[in-house]
Amino acid sequence: MNNLIESWKPKWNSFRESMYLLARNKLSMIAFIIMVLLLCAAVFAPVLAPYPEDVSSTHIENMLQAPSAEHLMGTDELGRDIFSRVIFGTRVSISTALVAVGVALIIGIPLGAIAGACGGWIDNLIMRITDVFLSFPPLLLAIALVALLGAGLRNAIIAIVISWWPWYTRLVRGQAISMKERKFVQAAETIGTSRWKIIFKHIVPNCISPVIVQASMDIGGVIMTVASLSFLGLGAQAPMPEWGLMISTGRQFFPDKWWYCIFPGMAIFLTVLCFNLLGDAIREILDPKTRKR
Repeated sequence: MNNLIESWKPKWNSFRESMYLLARNKLSMIAFIIMVLLLCAAVFAPVLAPYPEDVSSTHIENMLQAPSAEHLMGTDELGRDIFSRVIFGTRVSISTALVAVGVALIIGIPLGAIAGACGGWIDNLIMRITDVFLSFPPLLLAIALVALLGAGLRNAIIAIVISWWPWYTRLVRGQAISMKERKFVQAAETIGTSRWKIIFKHIVPNCISPVIVQASMDIGGVIMTVASLSFLGLGAQAPMPEWGLMISTGRQFFPDKWWYCIFPGMAIFLTVLCFNLLGDAIREILDPKTRKR
């Protein structure tokens, strides 16, 4: 039991130090609290939404009502409660972004580590393919791919993954080139450790900090991309409660029925801002220079 307690002390101390660094930046702490609330809203959406059935049902008698005590954010053209749909939209947007970034990391990290560690023709092959994808703006490439694959949230995720993985490949490759010159990697090579073990046991773990920072900030960008694709009719399809789709539908009623566009837009703004602020906070926490101050 004592050994177990002793093994947890470094982890607990590191966690306390991380929370201290986060709390030191008031803006980042506020963003962290809001992000926790957004994640809770995504997980417990059926419980928190006052009208969970309004995700797909219609109530024509309540169409386009202004915000009130009964409907905090008003209703849409089918009488559905916008507040309930915004809460469910939190689940759609955050889960989509996490899946897209996660798959992009799974593809990009190994390719970047292999390219940087192996060098030679392997590096040239991987990086030339990567450069082809990097030559297009991510949103423009995603639009082209979804137009080719067909509209839908699943195809939007596939398009975002294809657009995003090269950025992680290039980032990890640069880190891997630096890492393979370190003495601990050269020592592992000297004692005959296999190249694959060196890559995935020594190089990749030591490249992960900048990747975490980049991924945490990219989640906000992916949420914007998903909303943009849905706004253009290429992403989520009705009646799915996706923020970009809600804005696209509500723009025909703007500005008279302002609440239809404003509240989903505020949800996008708040979520993207929180992820960007948290990305800065994570960079500060993972920076050794910051920990010494």
